[in-house]
Amino acid sequence: MRAADGFVAIRDVAPKADTHLLVLPERHVSSFREISEFPADEAKRMLDFIAETAKEAGLEDYRVVVNVGEGAGQTVFHLHWHVLGGRVELPA
Repeated sequence: MRAADGFVAIRDVAPKADTHLLVLPERHVSSFREISEFPADEAKRMLDFIAETAKEAGLEDYRVVVNVGEGAGQTVFHLHWHVLGGRVELPA
């Protein structure tokens, strides 16, 4: 686990890639639809934290994904970003 300045990163319990991390803000926001609740400086810190998390995990090439709503596969209704690197399982 990695934590800094209001954000945490954890390993996904059902990984879809060799490296599959989740980055979450500590404060509750239901989904990316509510991203405007973050002031610009906090949103930038969140994106910086995502990039730093990938770098610390040793990833050079990776994907950053956020699912928005049930129809897009969101199953946990707390904003989170998937950081996927290595062999990635793509949907059929």
